Amino acid sequence: MVRTITVASGKGGTGKTTITANLGVALAQLGHDVTIVDADITMANLELILGMEGLPVTLQNVLAGEARIDEAIYVGPGGVKVVPAGVSLEGLRKANPEKLEDVLTQIMESTDILLLDAPAGLERSAVIAIAAAQELLLVVNPEISSITDGLKTKIVAERLGTKVLGVVVNRITTLGIEMARNEIEAILEAKVIGLVPEDPEVRKAAAYGKPVVLRAPNSPAAKAIMELANFIAGKPKKKVSAEVREKKREGALAKMLRIFRRR
Repeated sequence: MVRTITVASGKGGTGKTTITANLGVALAQLGHDVTIVDADITMANLELILGMEGLPVTLQNVLAGEARIDEAIYVGPGGVKVVPAGVSLEGLRKANPEKLEDVLTQIMESTDILLLDAPAGLERSAVIAIAAAQELLLVVNPEISSITDGLKTKIVAERLGTKVLGVVVNRITTLGIEMARNEIEAILEAKVIGLVPEDPEVRKAAAYGKPVVLRAPNSPAAKAIMELANFIAGKPKKKVSAEVREKKREGALAKMLRIFRRR
């Protein structure tokens, strides 16, 4: 049975697209037939991270009725299949986001795992992408504004009947000023299944248009994403290499946690 997973975040800047791109490549490296669809047709970035910009047919063309979906599927790095959104303003004007579900149904006939890179936030196109998938992977940063925005996204997903697969906490530092894993789980009422550290290799990989799991497979971020892929694929973790040791902290974050618990 095909798995459809929407990767979403409550706000922009969490690194959601980077996680989606690298997770798709990692799952393909594990032997799965994976297709990534850039559902963010207004602010498309997936093709840049994968080094696939400038392709002739995109999701915009398909949603505008100008092309078939099979014409917009390309083989990307590591063997992952990719449907780029496109960056044309004219194409954006013509595209009809409500056709997305029909397009995804067609893609599901020829893939094992379908990953949707949803727009950040909860605008119409983001909600459509969340509703179209069976599962939601929520990407957040370890800070209160990202967590609270992520909570809104989770609530919408649950109301739409989309199962929450888990939470990925991205861009973790060792500064000791961030929210702890148990605090994040308590607020979101969801399990954290991935911890990805801040890693300069991620930016370097993006600059070269190559996924970090391929360009720097031994980097901390790449190892963490491979662990996440193994978890999603149903394989046990070999070790927890990306987990940052966390201490319980009092102060503003603890107070905020208590406020959420009382609601």
